[in-house]
This record gives sequence, structure tokens and C-alpha cells, in this order.
Amino acid sequence: MTTPPLATPGFLSLAWRRLKVSQIGLPAFIVAMALVTGLIEPRFLSGENLLNISRQLAPLMILVAGQVFAVISGGLDLSVAAVLALAGVIGILVMNDTGSIAIGLATMVGVGLGIGLLNGLIIVRFAVSPLIVTLGMWSIAKGLALILTGGSPLYDVPDEIVDTIGYGTLAGIPTPAVVAVAMLVLGAVILRFTVFGRYVYAIGSNRVAAFNSGINVKLHTVLVYMVCGGMAGVAAIVFTSWVSAAQPTAAAGYELQSLAAVVVGGVALTGGSGSMLKAFYGALILGMLSNVLNMAGVSSFYQVLAVGLVIVFAVILDQMRRSRIPGA
Repeated sequence: MTTPPLATPGFLSLAWRRLKVSQIGLPAFIVAMALVTGLIEPRFLSGENLLNISRQLAPLMILVAGQVFAVISGGLDLSVAAVLALAGVIGILVMNDTGSIAIGLATMVGVGLGIGLLNGLIIVRFAVSPLIVTLGMWSIAKGLALILTGGSPLYDVPDEIVDTIGYGTLAGIPTPAVVAVAMLVLGAVILRFTVFGRYVYAIGSNRVAAFNSGINVKLHTVLVYMVCGGMAGVAAIVFTSWVSAAQPTAAAGYELQSLAAVVVGGVALTGGSGSMLKAFYGALILGMLSNVLNMAGVSSFYQVLAVGLVIVFAVILDQMRRSRIPGA
């Protein structure tokens, strides 16, 4: 009697290897990294530093939640950091003009959604590479932010949002961290349990096959970039509240860090696979690395170098994993 395929030793070995790589590897690395760093620098594991890390990481985590959608769909968004800066600037200007905090915060999210919509429309209408479109939009958004502020930060941020969002807490947890986790969970639920989420994976796996199966590829591609833009708007709220200023150069380098977090988390740059949880792990690793380097007094120049090395190393590891594990 032939042994069923699911019971073959080869299949069980393959399943265990996949489980080990995707579910155990990154968490184990994070724990080991934290323990080793804590032994070398005891301040790292202090409650104050951990709270500080959670606040610092929150804007990046929110950007990562949007970037995951773009990468899984087979694209990417390099405009997110500039959109964050522009959304923060316009939101604070509107907030001060109208005297309404709610309208200002809604404006930040609206600016993000609007730029995401524009990115998506250009990509699908003219069949242009997301890399080129979002890189151009990065420059446009950055330029607009500089023009609107004259290159100077806006410090007239209402104390209410600084105290409640930037430095507030919920059940002892910093509010920025709560918002970041909420966005990550929302993104994970959308990807895993909604039709839109399934379509995002299908488009990233094979756009032609997705189109032939009846999926409106153009519409859902536009929605993907609106998600990226919307998350950048939410990140603008958190970042602006945390630094108590709307800066035209805010979150510099976050576009690459968000992409690095996604890659480090094992989300395939070719699209069609990955998860929000893995991207969270990737962002956490980068955040811990940055914090350790800061505590060690390492120059920001070398930190930029470290991020680049991490990206290249993660891409190489991902390619090696895919070449060794069939169907990965």
C-alpha cells in the first residue's frame, strides 16, 4: 500500500524546516540579541529604555504595516517617509488655521490617502514601475513640505496631542506603541481574513493569472497604495506628537528602513508571500540594532551603513532559503 504524500518523511522534514525558519528563527534571534545586548549594556533591558524603544519604533512600525501590502502585491513604496513629513506639516497648518485638533489629525490621514491614491493611479494608468513612481513622489512630497515651512520645523503643536498621543500611556503602555500594534493587527486581519487580502497575495504571485481569474488588478493595486499612504498619515500623527513638531525632513531614511524591515522579516520582494508578523519581527530587529548603536555612541553615518548591510544580507539569505526549499 502506497504511503500517503502527507505522511512521507520528506514532506514532514520539509514542513518542519519551514516551521523552524518562519516561526522560530526570528523570535529566537530577537531574544538572543536582547539577552546578549543586555549582558554587554545593562541599560538596554531597563524599563525606561524599553519604553523609549517602543516610542521610537512606533512610526516605523506603522509605515511597515503599509509597506507589507505593497511588497506582497509585487511592488514597493519609497515615498512613505516624505508623505509622513508632508502630512504632518499640512495637518499642523490646518490644525492651527481651524483651531480644531480633530480636523488637523484627519487631514494628516487624508493627505496620506490622497498621495497613495495618486501613486496607485499613476502606476496602473501608465504601467510605470512602482519604484520610479514612488521615488518621484518622495521628491515631490519632500519639496512641498520644505516649501510650506520654508525649511523650518513647525513647533506650534497643541499640547493636547503631545501629552495624549506622543507621551501618553494606555494601561502603562506608551500610546504610540498601542497605535502601532493596532495598525499591525489591523493589517494582519485584512491580509488574512478578507477578500482584499487574498487578492493582494494573488496579484503579487502572478498578476496575469489574477487578472484572468476575474480580479480587478488595477483597482486593488490602487487600494494597496492607498493603504500605504493612509498608514503614512497615521504615522505622521504619532511622529509629530512624539517630537512635538512638524518637520519637513521628518523620518529621513524611514522609507529604506521600512523596506529593510519587510525584507529582514522574510517577506519576498518578488511578491506573493509573507506576513505582517514577520515584518514586525524585522522592524523590531532594526529598532533594537539602532538603539544598541545609539547607546554605544556609534555615529549615525555608521548606522546608515549598518541598515544597508542588513538589507543586502537579508536579501541574500532569502534567496538562499528559496533556492534550497522547493516551493518556498
